[in-house]
Amino acid sequence: MRTSDTPTAPYIPSAKHRLIENGHIVLWLIKDTCWVNEWKAGGLTMIAPTLGVAIYILWRSRRNRSELFHNLAICLWISANSLWMAGEFFKHELRPYAFMLFITGLIILGIYYLFFFRKDQAAQAPAASAVTEHLESHDRGN
Repeated sequence: MRTSDTPTAPYIPSAKHRLIENGHIVLWLIKDTCWVNEWKAGGLTMIAPTLGVAIYILWRSRRNRSELFHNLAICLWISANSLWMAGEFFKHELRPYAFMLFITGLIILGIYYLFFFRKDQAAQAPAASAVTEHLESHDRGN
């Protein structure tokens, strides 16, 4: 099932998109493993694929408001995390800049939950109910 073009459509990722999201977690873990082990070249190299895939996921989620806001916050989180890592590697104090990116992500999520979450939940309720009924009937073999 494909996500429709409405900002409140239920998010049902395709198997391919799910594979990309799960692969992204692997990239993120590799980047952070390099950081914690102080493998400068590996950590810095992993910024591009980790952030690149996060931006791709953000772009793919643009039609669903909840996913869009959350994936934008993730992109900011990875950017902040990468900036902090680079600062540690090169002995520069970049944590205040990373902090600003973290705070920006929190503000974006705050905006979503304050202004859009309830509206999106209410709009999704009928569609989610229809999806649940379809899945239940499929499980029964109808």
